[in-house]
Amino acid sequence: MDMSATEVIDGRATAMLSGYLETLSLVERMHRLLLDVVKDEFERIGLLEINPVQALLLFNIGAHEVTAGELKSRGFYQGSNVSYNLRKLVDLGYMHHERSSVDRRSVRVRLTPKGLDIRESLSALFAGHVDGLAGKGITSLDTVETTNSALRKMERFWMDQIRYIY
Repeated sequence: MDMSATEVIDGRATAMLSGYLETLSLVERMHRLLLDVVKDEFERIGLLEINPVQALLLFNIGAHEVTAGELKSRGFYQGSNVSYNLRKLVDLGYMHHERSSVDRRSVRVRLTPKGLDIRESLSALFAGHVDGLAGKGITSLDTVETTNSALRKMERFWMDQIRYIY
């Protein structure tokens, strides 16, 4: 029995929906696992005063000086209170903060040497992950680049969806 063109299209649409839903689930689980991996590493090295979200804030700021608003608008820290986490990191000596002389509402932040040490710890952890993934043949540079390309396209699509709403 031959399938009609409509049945083929419906089958592809169903497969695409199934794959898309799996991607959504994987992205969510990957984020949670990343936080768990960072938490486990910090427990292993005895660093208990900051949480994984705060550590990733330090990692992503790196050598840059940014405003709190820039961090919020990038949207990397959904589900967390960026202002609270920044204040905590300043209080613990991981970040410097300075009010803008032009706009007193704006605060610029940058890492202290203590914050840069955390960033280096995470860099070493992630480099070890890359060695393990490549060394065990789990993934390759081509696969990572293809995955990143697909995820960037999804990100742009979602951003466009948000723009159309407003």
